Amino acid sequence: MRHFTIMIKPASSLCDMQCRYCFYSDVASLRQAPSTGIMSREIASSLIENVFCELKPKDQLTFVFQGGEPTLAGLDFFRYFTEKVDATKKTISVHYAIQTNGLTINDEWCILFKKYNFLIGLSLDGNVTMHNQNRKDGQGEGTYARVMDSKKQLDKYNIDYNILSVLTVENARKANRLWRFILNEKIRYIQFIPCLEPLKDDGHTTGALISKRFYHFYADLFPLWKKEMEKGNLISIQLFDDLAALLLYGQRVTCGISGGCTPQIIVESDGSVYPCDFYVLDEYRLGNLAHQSLLKIFELAINSDFLKKSRQMPVWCQNCTHYNWCQGGCKRMAKAVYGENCGMRLFLDTYLKDLLTVFIQRKRTL
Repeated sequence: MRHFTIMIKPASSLCDMQCRYCFYSDVASLRQAPSTGIMSREIASSLIENVFCELKPKDQLTFVFQGGEPTLAGLDFFRYFTEKVDATKKTISVHYAIQTNGLTINDEWCILFKKYNFLIGLSLDGNVTMHNQNRKDGQGEGTYARVMDSKKQLDKYNIDYNILSVLTVENARKANRLWRFILNEKIRYIQFIPCLEPLKDDGHTTGALISKRFYHFYADLFPLWKKEMEKGNLISIQLFDDLAALLLYGQRVTCGISGGCTPQIIVESDGSVYPCDFYVLDEYRLGNLAHQSLLKIFELAINSDFLKKSRQMPVWCQNCTHYNWCQGGCKRMAKAVYGENCGMRLFLDTYLKDLLTVFIQRKRTL
């Protein structure tokens, strides 16, 4: 049984928000065509056929929709896509996920999400002040109230969702405040995404995280999380879950968590495929999934220079006592997490023993 994950950007870099730190807006600005528009039904149909043509019974496939803002492709597009998959998949097990800013979620969207068991990634940066500081709509207005309404909609329909919070250098100083928000809003699953510097340095301040601040945030957060867990209230923090999988089972759940890149298939709205969501750039284009089969594209990804170059060890990692765990981490997050003053190393120096103790206790109770 094989498991493939395909990330699709059905609305390319288009978005109905103007977030101060948007990494994909930065990536798109460096391409000859910053946006390839909304994915057509013809491209979606060809893509689906080329994905399923070489899959075998019992294979597993996950479609992840991201952006930009993927819901801008429209509800009818997603109805067409899921119905086309239903008509094509035969015995293949198909799963869906979508990362959204939440501005368009209503009853109709929730009915579709529930029908196809979508896992939702909902972008929410903490309380109203933290969120509205960076996440504004096209008119420059804060979006907190609208996103919280979407969260209530997902709760109403009992739809599974994770909260995705961008960890800026400012918010990283507020671990206690973020934790209170998590508890007050009864959030069960949350992922903190490091705010990254632009790929091209234009002197613009984005609130980009630095590795030392990454360390201090998680050093403040871990005791709060541990204390709550000891009371029987287990809240999923993605970094802790990823480290548990890595340290206990040797499983690399998240790309880059233990060094090097894994083959990824990132599909822009014109069908073009790239090896990494952080590098959807013209020079890294692999092919087109509307014209080539999934396994052909996967082969191109595995053999790409992009993947091979990701295995180069940074100089500052050579004598690190934790190198066997992370092996340099994700190269795109070097300044935000790893790098010469490695926040991950500082965190593991401080909490590795406690992490292992907690993880082993959790394992025994499962």
